[in-house]
Amino acid sequence: MTPDEIARRMTGALDGAAAGRREALLPSPMIQNHASFLHAPTDGSLICAWFGGSLEGKSDISIYASVLNPGSNTWGPPQQLSFDAAHSEQNPVLFSAPDGRLLLFHTSQPSGNQDECRIRMAEIRRDASDATRLSADTGRYLDLPRGCFIRAPLVLRDDGAWLLPIFRCVQRPGQKWNGSHDIAALGVSMDSGQSWELSELQHSVGCVHMSPVNLEGDRQAAFFRRRQADFVYRTESNDGGRTWSPPRPTDVPNNNSSIAAIRLKDGRIAMICNPVSAATSADRRASLYDELGVEDDRPDADPTGGCTPIWGVPRAPVTVCLSEDGGETFPLRILIEDGPGTCLSNDSMDGRNQEMSYPWLIEDADGGLHISYTYHRRAIKYVHLAPGWAGSAQGRQA
Repeated sequence: MTPDEIARRMTGALDGAAAGRREALLPSPMIQNHASFLHAPTDGSLICAWFGGSLEGKSDISIYASVLNPGSNTWGPPQQLSFDAAHSEQNPVLFSAPDGRLLLFHTSQPSGNQDECRIRMAEIRRDASDATRLSADTGRYLDLPRGCFIRAPLVLRDDGAWLLPIFRCVQRPGQKWNGSHDIAALGVSMDSGQSWELSELQHSVGCVHMSPVNLEGDRQAAFFRRRQADFVYRTESNDGGRTWSPPRPTDVPNNNSSIAAIRLKDGRIAMICNPVSAATSADRRASLYDELGVEDDRPDADPTGGCTPIWGVPRAPVTVCLSEDGGETFPLRILIEDGPGTCLSNDSMDGRNQEMSYPWLIEDADGGLHISYTYHRRAIKYVHLAPGWAGSAQGRQA
């Protein structure tokens, strides 16, 4: 589809064209929409949040959300939830706190300088007379170092601590951020988000977008996107998330684009991603923000002591990978959608970008699967797979 064709279909209406599968392109007033996140409140509704504006890194990028109410066949109108005209506000994460608050966490950065990013936390309220209507207070920045970025949801530790998965975009004096020294970390709050401490994961250079999953007892696994565009990496904790093993590669390729992982009710791990790597494509671009047009005469960060990030590897297909051994291996891979995945440009209006990226997934109470992902940077696509999806999708293995 062309960008105009995509725009015409951004109505939020669910299409039940295929048995056991329903789809929609979410409504948005913005020409660029990216980095969706799904959250299921206890009332049976579904909230999808994302960032939208003209171009990633521009100061008109803000957080938006839409609500799918129980029994509805149409996503509600887009709701703007952040309003800082001086910063690019990205990567929303929603969290239902134990005290009943619905919280929004998101990043806030000047231009393409991810190493200057801060994380903002705000409370979301829903209109009592219209559950599709959302609002958020102005919130506040977390007391964490600049350069902290987020993508995955918070988890609760056994002692009540909030654990916020973070990747540190480490500042290099006099040099532009390019991802060369990014590492994994956790923000830890013992007082329900009032104050935070940073706990860095050792030996994690290049491992970002940490996605934790509870296993049995005190065991947890977490999975990472890799700046080196080689494989999804995995780490494990045996003490409830207090300490973690050095990350190691799984058998799932990674293209330096986002992943998400959950534990299904049947005990398997489901990870959604683009299972391709730099080894399978020669496509490259200079950096994530090479189209912003901002004058900056600083040199790119020297990779010495870090890694050499790879940008531009195609972002497709969208695939759900299943593991029966706690995420050690993912032998079953179910294709959700395929396409060129071209991402040598972030422009969402000229048709060059054809990525299907930054997927998210959650399982519903009946065992169905909710999925969202970026569609050509123009729209957020939503897919629902009916219960029994894993068995019925055997013929669509990637």
